[in-house]
Amino acid sequence: MAIFFVLFSCNKNNSSSVLDQKYDDNGDNLERVKQELVAAPFLPKYEQVAEGKPKIVEVTLTAIEKKIEIAPGEFIWALTFNGAVPAPIIVVHQDDLVEVTLKNPATNTMQHNVDFHAATGEMGGADLSLVSPGQQATFRFRASKAGVFVYHCAPGGLMVPIHITSGMNGVIMVLPRGGLKDENGNQVKYDRAYYVVEQDYYLPKDADGKYKDFATAMESVAAIGESIKTLQPTHLVFNGVKGALLGAKAMTAKVGENVLFITSNANRDTRIHLIGGHADLYWPGGKFNNKPYTDYETWAIPGGSAAAALYKFREPGTYAYVNHNLIEAFTLGAIAQVKVEGKKDETLMRQIKKAGPIQ
Repeated sequence: MAIFFVLFSCNKNNSSSVLDQKYDDNGDNLERVKQELVAAPFLPKYEQVAEGKPKIVEVTLTAIEKKIEIAPGEFIWALTFNGAVPAPIIVVHQDDLVEVTLKNPATNTMQHNVDFHAATGEMGGADLSLVSPGQQATFRFRASKAGVFVYHCAPGGLMVPIHITSGMNGVIMVLPRGGLKDENGNQVKYDRAYYVVEQDYYLPKDADGKYKDFATAMESVAAIGESIKTLQPTHLVFNGVKGALLGAKAMTAKVGENVLFITSNANRDTRIHLIGGHADLYWPGGKFNNKPYTDYETWAIPGGSAAAALYKFREPGTYAYVNHNLIEAFTLGAIAQVKVEGKKDETLMRQIKKAGPIQ
C-alpha cells in the first residue's frame, strides 16, 4: 500500500505550488463507487481518511420543483436538488473524480444545471449539465482542491439568483486523503458532523403586504425576479424552513465529542456563532490543506462559499447556533440548536449565587 501511494504521488506531478498542479490521466480506469445522498443536516456514508487510491464517485442529482411551507402559512415554489432545501452534501476525497448525473423530470417547467465551485473549467460543470424537462446529462470533474465548496443551479441571466434563492444550492466536502489536521499538524477526527445551510428567501407580497401564493413554479418566477432586487430577504433560515433545527429537531452531541459543522450561504454573507461554545478549529472557506485557526468566537462566511468549524463540547446543555447578526437570526429565522448530554464540568463554569433580591 505504501508503495502505491509513492507511485501515485509521482504520477500526479506534485510541485511546491498549487499553480503547477497537474494529472497524467483522466482516471477512466479507477474504481467506481456510488454515493447515496441523504437530507441535511446529515452526511452520506464516507471515511474520514481515504482508503486506497482515488475513486470515481457517482452521484445523482434530480431537479424537483415543488411548493414547500417555509414558515407557518408561508409558501414558496422551491427549486431543489433531490427534493429538499438545501441540496444534499456530497463527500469525497481530494483527487477523487466526481461523476454527476443531473436529471430534469418531464414534470418540471424549467431548465436546470449545476455549477460546482470545487470544479475546474466549463463554468464549474454548468456548461456540460444544462438539461431541459425530460432530459438528463452526466459529467465528471476532478476534486483537485480540498475544502468545502458550494454548488448551485446556474441556468443563465436572472434565473441564476432566482434558482439559488429558491433553494437550489448545496455543498460538496473534499477531504484531504489523510484526513483533517489540527493547528499542530496532528491528525484530528470528529465524532459527528452536521451540515447547516443558511438560505435567503425573497417572497413576493401583494398590495396589502401579504405573501403571494402562486399556482405553479413558473408563475412565481417573474415575481421573485422583482422581489430579489430589494436585496432584503423576507426569510433567512437554516436548512430550508424556519425552525428546521430547533426543539425536537435540534442537532445533538455528547460531552467530550468533537463535532464538525459545515455551513454555507450560496448568496449572502453571514457570520456564525455557537452561543456557549467556540470554533476550536476553524478552516476559512473550509480549506483543509491550510492550517486551521483556533479559538474563534464567530466565523465569517462570504456569500457563495462555505466554511468548516470543529468544536469539542465540554459542557452539557442547549447551545444556540446562530447568524450573529442577531436581528436577522431572531426576526428572519437564522437560528438552530445543539442539545448536548453529559456530565457538567464546574471547573469551566458554575453558579455562585442564584438570582435574588439586591442586597
